[in-house]
Amino acid sequence: MSDLFQNHAAKLGPVECLGQTFPSDEARREHYLKLLAEKLKEPAFRKVEGFPVGADADILVLSDPPYYTACPNPFIEDFLRHYGNAYDSSVPYSKEPFAADVSEGKNDPIYNAHSYHTKVPHKAIMRYIEHYTKPGDVILDGFCGTGMTGVAAAHVGQGRSAVLLDLSPIATFIARNLNGSLDSISFLDAAKKLVRDIQRSDERLYETNHSGWKVRDRKTAAHKQYKNPGSLKGVVEFVLYSDVVACSNCGSQHPFYSIAVDEMEDSLRSSIKCPSCGVEAKESSWEACYESRIDPLLNMAHKEAKTVPVLINYSVGTSRFEKIPDEDDFAAIRDADAKLRTVGFPVVELIQGKETRRNVPRGITHLHHFFTPRELYSVALIHRYIAGVPDASIQHALLFALTACMPYASRMRRFRADRKGGGPLSGTLYVGSLITPPNVLKSFLRNAETIASSLAYQRSMPRCNVISTQSSTALNGIADKSIDYIFVDPPFGSNFDYSELNFFWESLLGVVTKQTNEAIVSSVQEKGLDDYRQLLTNGFKEFFRVLKPGRWMTVEFSNTQASVWNTIQTSLQEAGFVVANVSALDKKQGSFKAVMTTTAVKQDLVISAYKPNDGLEDRFAQTGGSEDSAWDFVRTHLGYLPTVKVRNGALEFIAERDPRIIFDRMIAWFIRHNAPVPMSTHEFQAGLTQRFVDRDGMVFLADQVTEYDKKRLQVAVAPQMEMFVSDERSAIDWLTDFLKRRPSTYQEVHTDFISQLGAGWKKHESKPELAALLEDNFIQYDGIGEVPSQIHAYLSSNHKDQRKLEKDDPALIAKAKDRWYVPDPNKAQDLEKKREKALLKEFDHYRAFTGRRLKEFRLEALRAGFRSAWAEKDYKAIISIAQKIPEDALQEDEKLLTLYDLALTRAGVD
Repeated sequence: MSDLFQNHAAKLGPVECLGQTFPSDEARREHYLKLLAEKLKEPAFRKVEGFPVGADADILVLSDPPYYTACPNPFIEDFLRHYGNAYDSSVPYSKEPFAADVSEGKNDPIYNAHSYHTKVPHKAIMRYIEHYTKPGDVILDGFCGTGMTGVAAAHVGQGRSAVLLDLSPIATFIARNLNGSLDSISFLDAAKKLVRDIQRSDERLYETNHSGWKVRDRKTAAHKQYKNPGSLKGVVEFVLYSDVVACSNCGSQHPFYSIAVDEMEDSLRSSIKCPSCGVEAKESSWEACYESRIDPLLNMAHKEAKTVPVLINYSVGTSRFEKIPDEDDFAAIRDADAKLRTVGFPVVELIQGKETRRNVPRGITHLHHFFTPRELYSVALIHRYIAGVPDASIQHALLFALTACMPYASRMRRFRADRKGGGPLSGTLYVGSLITPPNVLKSFLRNAETIASSLAYQRSMPRCNVISTQSSTALNGIADKSIDYIFVDPPFGSNFDYSELNFFWESLLGVVTKQTNEAIVSSVQEKGLDDYRQLLTNGFKEFFRVLKPGRWMTVEFSNTQASVWNTIQTSLQEAGFVVANVSALDKKQGSFKAVMTTTAVKQDLVISAYKPNDGLEDRFAQTGGSEDSAWDFVRTHLGYLPTVKVRNGALEFIAERDPRIIFDRMIAWFIRHNAPVPMSTHEFQAGLTQRFVDRDGMVFLADQVTEYDKKRLQVAVAPQMEMFVSDERSAIDWLTDFLKRRPSTYQEVHTDFISQLGAGWKKHESKPELAALLEDNFIQYDGIGEVPSQIHAYLSSNHKDQRKLEKDDPALIAKAKDRWYVPDPNKAQDLEKKREKALLKEFDHYRAFTGRRLKEFRLEALRAGFRSAWAEKDYKAIISIAQKIPEDALQEDEKLLTLYDLALTRAGVD
């Protein structure tokens, strides 16, 4: 090595770290590496949940303790002792959930510094940190991915620090680099030197004869080879490789590119004509061709999809050209293939997974099979060079740049006929029939330049984050009530198989994810929704333990399945959190929209949940499951809810202030504390009216409503909650809202009601008759006695001829007769008891059912039965009925899922 790296190390002066002073940053690292090496020898340490798979030497090479370790970080406790503040219940803290619009795209340089699958822009996270925390606070992200929460905390600054954890070694390694103290100038110098040294060692690696046409002229040049007037050479930018396919009619073999790509139209042909026999057929009719060759790293015959280079894209100066490969090009590729044995690239077999299965027919069974020969040789040269860099900070940054460009340097880089883009297919390991692996040296250097530019701020920013590679199901080293705020972006059910996707990088690092603790729905790992929910719940329980009482957790989540969304909700509630706000993140516009139903999960969701303060818990323990406890919870809960939500100048309905949702939150609170719910729905609604203030269908505390009223005077239209009818309960809610506003006859309500029963109705839920719903839940005026107040108020307000009429006036009685209306609380309780009795009777029929599966049922009957069984501590009844209904019906209903999950826990059932 030159003096570059030595000079960089010499420039470093004394550094402070966790209260100690070291002569240099390298001395700091060496000190903590020795401590980590000793820790790795302890058998108990290796049993920490989520400890990755890897040798001690590889873990130590990647680690930069105490700030980052490629295993569970044993220095977190020291970090929190230095940066954290002990919980003090006497210090006031009060924040509403963050519900403002946020607009942050993905084009930030830091966001694009690495090609990792999923990230949240750090500027969006900054808004949450600014809202929920104060200077000196400690933030936790237990599913940190690339560490954007740490980046956000550092940019907000003012003494804020972050604890970042993830199960994946590549994720935490990326987080280490995005949250480091990189000298970007020295790093970029080192990256340029690396590329220069490799180019000097093999000057013809990406050299090609200049004999092509300009890319912009490709449609008129007809791929005619132009003679080179001299011996001018070009530099390869990328090579187009094509699968070879065989005609199903005559068996002749052709490069897929030559028969399928229409260069004149920049597109693929829908029907392909065989050049040999003239028969036209769809692409799917052509058969893949295979060849067997000696694998230079496996040193044995290996069968793989037959691919051939068909086009070279290269540059001469600033101009881009294309050409058909000549013999010198083929020779350069063969030469790189022959040299592979000399560079020591790791031979690693891929782990099992759906992405692996996709590529096995192509012969991709090991990491090196993802690369064409010259690109594999180039990656191997860079990897070997990096291993010899003495400065750990520079070495880590160079390896960071290499992993960032690897997907683009591989067979996953797709071809586009218009030459625009064509990178890997996000979230997959897909390898197509037409691939364009690039000049790896240029790709690496471009990534290094992007990284140096985007991380230049680190030169003047102190390190205030600690990073650990472990599971969030056991937060060793983090004491109870020690974290001020949590922001997490947990795994998305079955959206991504992270450990399989990350193995592409991690196998090169030598430290890979331990899948046992991976929260995922995966048939390969034999994990279903129940396993996913349990792992997630265990993680949330740990978050609840370490979060200070009265503080907040933000959960950013993306999944299109209602069942997975419900899993998040039930896991949060079982852990002890109370949801105060749910919004949907529109990534195109970066704005938030209120979400009213559990099925509206087409966009990213932002969940605001809080840990109740110690006072509420203490009072509940003293009074038990009494009515006073219920109203104490409601009063506390209302204090955590947003008072006003404004979007585009209009007031939004705050769903969490809806009386029905407040009731659901109260029930969940009592169930979690294993206490019976002390009142019925209608008793609860009546109590709300007596104790709290109602505005536009929302419930407020007396000291909150003034702020809402001020804002309400500034808008012309009151906010309205949208109703989505998907089952019997929501149908009753819709009818309640309808009849409150407009007491109606059966004929009047029928048309509007039928229009609500559309495609959104749940699959296994039996559709109730309107007449039955009205009979069981509402009262019909029969024309005897005075007209009820509800009907009288509606008619006198909406019909001129009914105004100023007494309640016993014959004309008013005639107009009011046969109208259905919402009963007052006392009568409503009688109706509710009658309905509950009927529902439990139907539930008993389900219990007596001897078949394997209930095909159709009433969710309301199941909910009533589950509640009754829970109150009687008959957990086995809940479990047995749950096993009789379809899995998706259980997983998509939050109320059933919560009781079922808790019944499993109480009964001790696996």
